[in-house]
Parts: sequence; C-alpha cells; structure tokens
Amino acid sequence: MTKSLENKTVLVTGASKGIGRAAAIALGAAGAHVVCVARTVGALEEVDDEIRKAGGSATLVPFSLKDVAGIDRLGAAIFERWGRLDGLLANAGVLGVLTPVTHLEPKVFAQLMDINVTANWRLIRSMDLLLRQSEAGRVLFVTSGAARKHTPFWGGYAMTKAALESLALTYAAECEGTNVRVNLFNPGATRTAMRRKAMPGEDPATLKTPEDVARRLVELLSPANMANGALFDSSS
Repeated sequence: MTKSLENKTVLVTGASKGIGRAAAIALGAAGAHVVCVARTVGALEEVDDEIRKAGGSATLVPFSLKDVAGIDRLGAAIFERWGRLDGLLANAGVLGVLTPVTHLEPKVFAQLMDINVTANWRLIRSMDLLLRQSEAGRVLFVTSGAARKHTPFWGGYAMTKAALESLALTYAAECEGTNVRVNLFNPGATRTAMRRKAMPGEDPATLKTPEDVARRLVELLSPANMANGALFDSSS
C-alpha cells in the first residue's frame, strides 16, 4: 500500500473490532498516525500491535462515546499534541434491538441516539477547528442502507442512521469553501459482529470482509479525495 497518509493524524472511533479495526490497521499501513477510540483496552492493544506490524503508529484512547465530556477532552488533547486533525472516521455504532417501534424500550432508544447520533455531533463540535487546521481535513461517517428503507423492526437503528446522514450532509454543506471534505460511506453487507446479530442465519462466507472495506476507506480519507457531501458505498 502506498503511503498516501504519510505524516497525517487520523481519528477512528469503534477501532477495536470489525470495520473500525481493519480501517485503523490499513490507515496505519498508509502512513497515518491513528488515534484509536474504543471501550476495551485489551482489544485496542491488539489493534496497536497490528498497526505496528503494518509499519504504522497509534495512540490508544479507551473510553465510551457516551462520555461526551471525554470527547471534548480528546479534542483538546489532539490540539495540544498535533495542533490539527487530518482525518476523522466516525465508525462506531450500535444496532440496538430489532423490534417493532412500539416495543422499543426507552433505554435502547436512548443508547441508539447517544452512540449513533449525539456522539457524532459531539465529534463534529470538538474536532471541527482541528480539521480546519489541516491542509486537507477529511471526515467520513459510516452509515447504512437502512437509513433510506422502512423495514419492519429496524426502526430504531434506521432512524438514527437517517439522522446521522442529515447531520453529516448539513456539516458538509457548511464546510463548502474550506479545506475540509465531509462524506458518508455505506459498507453494505460485511462480515462483522453487528451483521451476525442482525442476520443470524446468514452464511458469513458470502460476505466481504472488513479488510475489503478498509481499502476503500483509506482512499476516501486521503487528501486526493476532493468529494464533499457525497454518499459512497462499497460497490461504487
């Protein structure tokens, strides 16, 4: 892999497993210093080992994105160490429970909103100035085709992804005329733990791997990607 992100600093949420883990490793291999956010210390340390094997480097930040003050502290720490942020991969998300809307428990609804929507707004709020200090700030939000469907029992997850898309595209419009580019990426059916939870009877061998997806994410977070306000998917 070419070093398209040499000397760049990229923040990845949900970096301990699945698409986030694969993306963090691929970004490190592309030359980026990867700031890895996830809840589990042990899993983050394993990602760090893989990033180092790939020739990259990382900073591990173990905390929950429900800790909104922690997101603000992270922004301040990035400013103190690097003075800028070159890329943000907002990958972390939760599925919640597949159930009729009328059966969705308030605590599940709140968790979906906290992680899939509020945390991403807080990331925008905390990282915007840092991204504007970069010569080519790149932001990518991971979304889902569920945002544009109205499938029974998927209401909780779908409504948060629809809200995320509106948030991201509005932010993209506000970044017009700056050096920041903001886009959405739909990975489609991918071999992850969330996919297994949603589709328990599916044969994982028929799905693409997170590593397949990660290569595309590196391209979209590279300075060469000049698109803004676009929705990419794994087949485009």
